[in-house]
Order: sequence, then C-alpha cells, then structure tokens
Amino acid sequence: MLTVPQNHRHPLTVSTILAVLLFGVFGQSAMAFQTQKSDTGAKAKRAVNPAMVPVEETVGLPRVLLIGDSISIGYTVAVRDLLKDKANVLRPLTNCGPTSRGVASLDDWLGDGHWDVIHFNFGLHDMVFFSADGKTRAEPSVEGAKHQVSVEDYEKNLRQMVDRLKKTGAKLIWCTTTPVPEGSGGRLADESVLYNEVAAKVMKENDIAVDDLHAFALPQLEEIQLPKNVHFTPDGSNVLAEEVVRSITAALAEKK
Repeated sequence: MLTVPQNHRHPLTVSTILAVLLFGVFGQSAMAFQTQKSDTGAKAKRAVNPAMVPVEETVGLPRVLLIGDSISIGYTVAVRDLLKDKANVLRPLTNCGPTSRGVASLDDWLGDGHWDVIHFNFGLHDMVFFSADGKTRAEPSVEGAKHQVSVEDYEKNLRQMVDRLKKTGAKLIWCTTTPVPEGSGGRLADESVLYNEVAAKVMKENDIAVDDLHAFALPQLEEIQLPKNVHFTPDGSNVLAEEVVRSITAALAEKK
C-alpha cells in the first residue's frame, strides 16, 4: 500500500499515483518486448544451415549420399537443387570431419536404407596440425605439432571405410580434397596433394570412380575460394556443385 506523508508540501494526487503504477506496468512490458526481440534476433543468427536440415524424400527416386566436411556442406543444397526430381540427395547432418570420425560413425551415417550412389571425401581435417598433446590446433611450425590424422593412419582409415562402403552395393565416388592455399592456418599449403595421392592408390586398388574436385578447382581458385582460406564463396560452392553433379549423374546412368 502506497502511503503519502501528511507533512509533504506537494501531496501526491490520485492521477500521479496512477501514472506511477502505469509506468511500472508498461515499463515491464517494454522490457519484456525488448528481451523477446533480442531472443528472436539471437535465434535468427543461430539459424540452421539448410544443408543440415532433414529432407523429405520422393518415393521412387534414386538415393544419393554425400559424405564430407564443410566443403561438402557448402555444395549440398546446390547439388540437391540441380538433381531435383532426379534423385534424393542426403547427407549426415554433421561435419564428417577426419577419417577417424568416419570410421567411428560410418554405420550410423549409412543407416539401414539402400543407397544408389555414395559420393565421399575426407582429408582437410586429417591434415590439420595439433599441438603435441593433440588437444589444441597449432601451426605446422610449432614444435611437436603433428597431423590430426597421420598419412599412414589416413590410408588405413580409408581402407576400412571403403570395405564398409562396398558392402552397400552403391556406386561409389571418391572426391579428391580441394586445394589448401597459403596462409589458411593450421595446414601446410596444398598438402592435400599428398593426401590425395594416398587416397588415389586406395581407390584405384578398389576400382572406385574419382571426382577430381582438386584439379577442377585449382585453376579457378582466385574466383571461387576465399582468400587464405580452405573454404569457398557461396558462388564458388555452386561451381563445385556443378562438377559434383556431373560425377553423380554419370554414376546414376551406370546404375540403370
């Protein structure tokens, strides 16, 4: 209850009291609105990448699985759009990372369904350098720094995954790892060449088709890749998608 001192020279009127009460109510409402608006803005900033959203499949169309890191995430939606009404294009709803994660997660990514074509890549995460304790990312020049996955383990992991992928009966397409520019951080400039050579040997021995995205991207890096970064511009990802679609389309034709 609001008490008004009797000896106050300017006693509060009823209208003054109402004004104070109304200000409190509307003030709280305004603050709540601002908070709600702020929360909405935060949610918008955290919007899920459309490549990471489950898609509804069209019954009767071939099923295509894309496996790969953020480079593949970048071209997933464009590949899906280009193959609309021709194939269901799906991917694990995650960054597939290095081959060590692939070995551990491949069964989950494949699921129980039938796949017609599987387009897969690993490499950029394998070749990243970490500190000697393996816990923090480091520059290659740091003493004791080593690859997240050594070249030897990379080959071993690829062989294990290829053996599993072949059991699906799908047409397999290995996608070479895209170029690593100078200054991209945590990697040696275009060490993807070394990792691609190792992968090429494994794929040749297993008669697996190769989508050479490295060779495709290399002559046009200035136009499609971000400066000093392994990632590509949105337009660059669309360019990569066109090449990926060519390889998938050829594989689908062979499946008929």
